[in-house]
Amino acid sequence: MIGQMKGRLIGKNAPEILVEIGGITYEILVPMSTLYQLPDLGRMVHLYTHFSVREDAQILYGFFDAESKRMFRSLVRVNGVGPKLALGILSGMSVDDFVQIVKSNDSDSMVKMPGIGKKTAERLIIEMRDKLSEWDSADLSSGLAHEPRSTFIKDAEIAMVSLGYKPQQAARAINQVLKNNPEIDDSEELIRFSLRSMVKN
Repeated sequence: MIGQMKGRLIGKNAPEILVEIGGITYEILVPMSTLYQLPDLGRMVHLYTHFSVREDAQILYGFFDAESKRMFRSLVRVNGVGPKLALGILSGMSVDDFVQIVKSNDSDSMVKMPGIGKKTAERLIIEMRDKLSEWDSADLSSGLAHEPRSTFIKDAEIAMVSLGYKPQQAARAINQVLKNNPEIDDSEELIRFSLRSMVKN
């Protein structure tokens, strides 16, 4: 699974962007809220991603922060809400605003979003109420923008095992890198440092 990506932004054509990583260009669908926060073309960009596999397509979705990715995953699990509508919701309002609408049962604000009728709004509020029970506006604005430390460490371990290293080797190298470089907070950088340490050894 592709959890995060860091690469050079080479194209913007809403809702799709192009990101080049190691000579490979990835097509990524993003909500407008993410598009507005992207740097200029040619600059590096870091995205939280969700990889979707269907019978007819493999699609990569990108988000500027971890909350938007988490909300997207919650939305597409709601009956009748597909990725397109989920992106539309995240394009039209912040995660914080959506949480407040759900918690206050404000279906009138929900139907103002394109593609959402009265019945869809009511279903969204009912089904998302339980899913959002652990969400809190204060938490959303106070620093959940990074995925849990264990997530990027696990991603790094999986990547290194896929490159042919034994799980014990990967874990040992990663732990040593984190011990020497505690400031590392994303899987790509952790993998790069770990691979360097393996080559040296």
